[in-house]
Amino acid sequence: MRRLAFIVAAAVLVSMAPWAASAQTAETRRLQASLPAGAITSPPIGWVQFCAENAAECRMRFARAREVQLTPAAFAQIARVNIQVNREIEQVSDLDHFGVEEYWTYPVDGKGDCEDLVLEKKRRLVIMGFPREALLITVVRDHNGEGHAVLTVVTNRGDYVLDNFTNEMKLWHGTGYRFIKRQAQTDPNQWVSLNGGGSEPAQVAMPRR
Repeated sequence: MRRLAFIVAAAVLVSMAPWAASAQTAETRRLQASLPAGAITSPPIGWVQFCAENAAECRMRFARAREVQLTPAAFAQIARVNIQVNREIEQVSDLDHFGVEEYWTYPVDGKGDCEDLVLEKKRRLVIMGFPREALLITVVRDHNGEGHAVLTVVTNRGDYVLDNFTNEMKLWHGTGYRFIKRQAQTDPNQWVSLNGGGSEPAQVAMPRR
């Protein structure tokens, strides 16, 4: 247990390095940028299925969007959840796990794919007190051009990504992914297009104040 705690602590420190550096560089405003959202679009079919089976998770609405105030302590907490879920959940495909191509659910049996890990990370962060409307399930194209799900954390320092492919918590434009769509902040059932947003710095919007 002590060894695992050391490994998690070390990974959190590595993940925090770019966050700390960005506060001291001349490019802070760019690195703190938020992912630009577009028009309303259709939700993933897996989300529709998840809501049919977990109605209470999907009926919430919020009067306004909120963001996480990303203090060093908050950053460390979020990064730790990313690492813990990545380590605790055996990553298997829905086809191997359930015998179907797509099925979103909490990984209660200790197994799951990218969407299931995203749901679990969001669940744990909400329990810890982070605002649900700042924790957005997001669909991207990964480095191989394949569909992938990550959790975007909307913060006052930019939009960070929690990913089952890495224990490092990165700003969205540091992932190399193409961002397709994600949940709207005020309604989890409403999804917004990200206009196929790439991760090039030139496409980064100015941060919210």
